[in-house]
Amino acid sequence: MQQTTNTILMVRPINFRMNEQTAVNNYYQKVLDNLMPQTVNAKAQQEFDTYVDKLRAKGIQVIVAQDSSEFDTPDSIFPNNWISFHQSGNIALYPMFAENRRLERREDILEQIENDGFHIDQVFDYTSAEEEEIFLEGTGSIVLDRKHQKAYCALSPRADEDLFIEFCEDFEYTPIIFHAYQTVNNERKLIYHTNVMMCVAETFAVICLDCIDDKKERKAVANSLKEDGLELISISEEQVNNFAGNMLQVSGTENQKYLVMSQAAYNSLKPEQVKAIEKHCEIITSSLDTIEACGGGSARCMMAEVFLPKA
Repeated sequence: MQQTTNTILMVRPINFRMNEQTAVNNYYQKVLDNLMPQTVNAKAQQEFDTYVDKLRAKGIQVIVAQDSSEFDTPDSIFPNNWISFHQSGNIALYPMFAENRRLERREDILEQIENDGFHIDQVFDYTSAEEEEIFLEGTGSIVLDRKHQKAYCALSPRADEDLFIEFCEDFEYTPIIFHAYQTVNNERKLIYHTNVMMCVAETFAVICLDCIDDKKERKAVANSLKEDGLELISISEEQVNNFAGNMLQVSGTENQKYLVMSQAAYNSLKPEQVKAIEKHCEIITSSLDTIEACGGGSARCMMAEVFLPKA
């Protein structure tokens, strides 16, 4: 199985703003008081467009879906939470914590992917779990090592253990389960999404082991990554707060590998961390300041990787 793809799905926002329904447990979100809603949206669109241009310039295929004005979906820019695409031709649809985020799941986006020449075989639909207040938010909650068939999940109100195990059984992944924390007002609180504190690339992993308070869990996660021959590049909690864990490796022209991250994430890295990453692949950065502040998500959250076979 390959770990990276050269095709990603991104959704261009039309009414991006801070989502009050997700702010209850996403402590990375901020209100930009001094900006009018339309200004926030315009800035987010500008950041989105620049980001897409940078990816395409490196030969990465970006399928851009337009957000729909039919519903109020302030977080539509983060499609990786509601869908994941797999080399088997199967896809998964996920149950979302915030009610207004459930409206992001759109049949027409699947049609658009098929129209772009991809084949969807089976749909694993976990969304009925929402009725029981059970959630698992896609590759936000789950960090996949597709190459070694392992799935990493930091449990939280948005990542249910039983449902995660069901996903692993359906898609044939070995589950690696742990708890990751951040300090909020001097209290340790669960990090809402695993992909905020770790990223698994083909030959290395960027991870904040300091977020895993339980020593046994910390060791188990580190050992799991190391036994697959991945170089561990450690980041600090402070760097996690700057979205340095929210990265994704993708393939461009001639299968060249790139690690994609926001400018804020890059700026938070130390020279030796940058050097460690650049031993493995080139870095692509783009400013996502507005999206990060209001959305509490960053570069990785904006990309849903398309691993489907061609029709």
